[in-house]
This record gives sequence, structure tokens and C-alpha cells, in this order.
Amino acid sequence: MDKFEEIFRMQDALNRRIGVALPPQGDDEKAKWILNYTRAMQQELAELVDSVPWKWWAKYQKFDGQNARVEVVDLFHFLISLAQTLGMSAEDVFQAYVKKNQVNLQRQDSGYAKKDESDSRHI
Repeated sequence: MDKFEEIFRMQDALNRRIGVALPPQGDDEKAKWILNYTRAMQQELAELVDSVPWKWWAKYQKFDGQNARVEVVDLFHFLISLAQTLGMSAEDVFQAYVKKNQVNLQRQDSGYAKKDESDSRHI
């Protein structure tokens, strides 16, 4: 088992331990968990921002690299749960990432002068 698959397995075990079986049944439950996880990720992003001295007017702030790393890992927990909510496995995420990365490279090669959502429809 590769590391990415192991992370997905561990997240599934953690979710089940706290009483969350993913993917949820039905669109209403799925929508609820998508909102739960995106809101949790917003909070983790705010905590990551707080690890960086973003208040240009405040002299007391210091960069907290150790906490920044923790917040990135917290984001992974919720992002993987979000993928699992959508029924995605580690392999599904990897394959979608590879395809989307190719789209991004093509966009850069073409100058990305025009928005075209249809270039991602195959993912």
C-alpha cells in the first residue's frame, strides 16, 4: 500500500471511530458533509494564516512554522474526508490530479488568456 492510500485508510478509520461513515447515503447527507468539511477547512486555513505575521502594523508577531505544518496536516484530514464524501478513493484523487495537472500545464502553454471550463470536463 502506498503512502497516499494509507492516509486514506487512516482517515476512514478515524472517521468511523467518531461515527462518520463515508460516503454518506443520499444527496442531503452528502451536501451536509461537504459543507461540514469545507467549513472546517476554512477554519484550518484561518489558523494557518494566524501562523504567519500578517498584521503589518503589529510588531509582536512571529512566524510559527511548526504550527503552520500542523495546520497543513489538519487541512489534509478534512480534504481527504471531503474526497471520501464524494466517493473518491486515493486512486481516484491521484488520477484526477494527474489529469487536472495536465490541463493546468496546457493552460500555461497557451497563455491562459481565455477561461474555458470545458477543458476540465473529462476529469
